[in-house]
Amino acid sequence: MLEQLGMIGVSWRQGGAESLAEFVLPDDDAEERLRAFAEQLGLAELAYLSTCNRVELIFAREERAAAADIRPAAFELLVGREPASGEAARRLRAWNGEGAAEHLFLIAAGLDSACVGETEIVAQVRACHEQSTRLGLSGAALELLFGEALRIAARVRGETALGAGRVSLAEIAVARLRERLARTAGTTALLGVSAMTERAAVSLSTSGIPLLVVNRSAERAQSLAGRFGAAWQSLEAFRTEPAPVEALLAATAAPGPVLEQAALERIAARTPSGEPPLIVDMAVPPDVDPAACAKLAIPRVGLDEIVRHAERNRAARLMEAAEAREQVDEALATLRDRYTERYYGPLFGALQKRYRITAQEGVKRLFRKELEGLGEEERAAVEVWCEVLARRFAHIPCLGLRGLLHTGPEGSLEAFLSGLEPEFADELRAALDGSAAQRDSAS
Repeated sequence: MLEQLGMIGVSWRQGGAESLAEFVLPDDDAEERLRAFAEQLGLAELAYLSTCNRVELIFAREERAAAADIRPAAFELLVGREPASGEAARRLRAWNGEGAAEHLFLIAAGLDSACVGETEIVAQVRACHEQSTRLGLSGAALELLFGEALRIAARVRGETALGAGRVSLAEIAVARLRERLARTAGTTALLGVSAMTERAAVSLSTSGIPLLVVNRSAERAQSLAGRFGAAWQSLEAFRTEPAPVEALLAATAAPGPVLEQAALERIAARTPSGEPPLIVDMAVPPDVDPAACAKLAIPRVGLDEIVRHAERNRAARLMEAAEAREQVDEALATLRDRYTERYYGPLFGALQKRYRITAQEGVKRLFRKELEGLGEEERAAVEVWCEVLARRFAHIPCLGLRGLLHTGPEGSLEAFLSGLEPEFADELRAALDGSAAQRDSAS
């Protein structure tokens, strides 16, 4: 099962956060496109992870399907057009097998983030798997992979100092807001209801900074505002008659800018200090038109600038992350064993069953010919003894077979089966096929 895993992705490293927007699936048809992609490519399982600094496809191929480079198809899914010659390989990275597992582990643990040790990523990875499950695209392979990824993420945060200090892009953004508000105190608008804005609300509200929640859905805006004693406006109302604010943090999932020049002019005209408002735009693609901000001389901090700030501290934090990296390596060392046990468990069970049946048949012949006169208690004792002996005998080839599967070369299982009686080999193969069919029906 581990060999069937794959990941394809792009992050802020390839062209910055702004260029990442090209690869984000639109919310309105993302689920339909993911289902169609899985069916088109013959993928048994599929998950889609999108954050402010990465887009990833996590998948499992059909059993025994050969690994193939599906980046051109993934590019077309994400971007909505066919790639030019060599474009998909240049812009998308790919991982297979254990490399894919390692990549997801590093992401979940916060070791592959622009801000090393960031805290939002765990919830985003969990939401990614929940979406895959809801779409019926998660089965045994991704269940185990995501379970292990979240387990190692929790262990890293619980047993290392990686999560200490400012380890969130949202916290870096909030620091920029605080700098402005220390000079011109006033209300901060939080545009969008997201992990970013919720984290900012927690941080700013503890300092008594007045907040205004703005969202397309008035109901969601009211809900977040109620948690922090904040005011709220619908997006449409804010665009046409904005409440006075000194700063704004934007982090929606909109497919394009939600604040353009006309709305920005109205917001800037009502700033209590008389200065242009500070805008921190964490969205991909941007929520606030950069060209309009430049034209109106409104200071705008984009995601790329936030990421560059995080990158300046990245090397120092990676030194602190050494222990976390060791824990990821330990998790990888045991992952193959977990996959092997889950996938090949029915094989071991069928092998043990065959030994027990052989022992039972031998005992029946023995009772008929040599031990015909034994009483019921003696017969029961012999049957128990044979059952125990059969289990012990079966234990030896099971141990050897586990060794071949864990550490032997590719093809070890088939080499083992080819040395058995054809009927027995087919019986063991059927056990594996039956397990696969059961997993497919369950997923």
